[in-house]
This record gives sequence, structure tokens and C-alpha cells, in this order.
Amino acid sequence: MNDIAPAGLRTPANIRKRLDRMEYLLERAVRIPGTDKRLGLDVILDIIPFGGTVIAAAMGTYIAWEARNLGVSKFTVARMAGNIGFDMLLGAIPLIGAVPDYFFRSNSRNLRLVRKWMDKHHPAEAPALQGSR
Repeated sequence: MNDIAPAGLRTPANIRKRLDRMEYLLERAVRIPGTDKRLGLDVILDIIPFGGTVIAAAMGTYIAWEARNLGVSKFTVARMAGNIGFDMLLGAIPLIGAVPDYFFRSNSRNLRLVRKWMDKHHPAEAPALQGSR
């Protein structure tokens, strides 16, 4: 784990909260008016040609970085990287990239992978936070 951060910030429960917040920001932060549908910075940044997609992918990489620090298997981290890469390719499609990017929510997929691992390896923290999904 990261030795720079204070020990209290490195607990599985705190890491889970940070990952939940990052996924929320990237995938569900804004409600589309008149609907129950939500979108986040991942889609909104697609408005900025190429650069926005890169910024969103870099932000999404944080989830994979935390997973690696937790000790998630290299295979799972590679899957997460694949999700981020595919999402970046979808978002890079000029003008219409936001549409497929909206439906392929790589950060939500990656969060599910980390939660599955954490539920298995740190089950004490899981029940109290299940409702925050």
C-alpha cells in the first residue's frame, strides 16, 4: 500500500469510500433533467475533442491504481485497464463518442471488480457500505 498516506486513509473501508466517490463522479454525478438517467464526467468530458477522453481515462485509472495497491490480481487489474482503454476508444469517436461511452460504463464495471475482490478479502467492511452503491 501507499506509505505516504496516513494509516487511517489506507483502511479498506476508506479506500472503498474513495472508489465509490470516484465512480459516482465519473458515471452518475449529474441527473439528466426530466429523466431518471444519470451521467458523469466520463461522458461530459467527451465534449472536449480527444483531450476530454484522455482526462476521463486518467481519472478512471485511479480506480485501477487503488486496486493494484490493495493487491488485486494482475489479471483483474489488466481487465480493468482493458475496460478503461475500450471506454477511451468509444469516447474518442468524433461527435457521437459520448453515446456509446454513456452505455459502456467502464468505471462502474471496474468498481464492481474491486468490490467483488474486497468483499472476499475484506468482508468486515462490506456490509456497512452495501447501501452506498
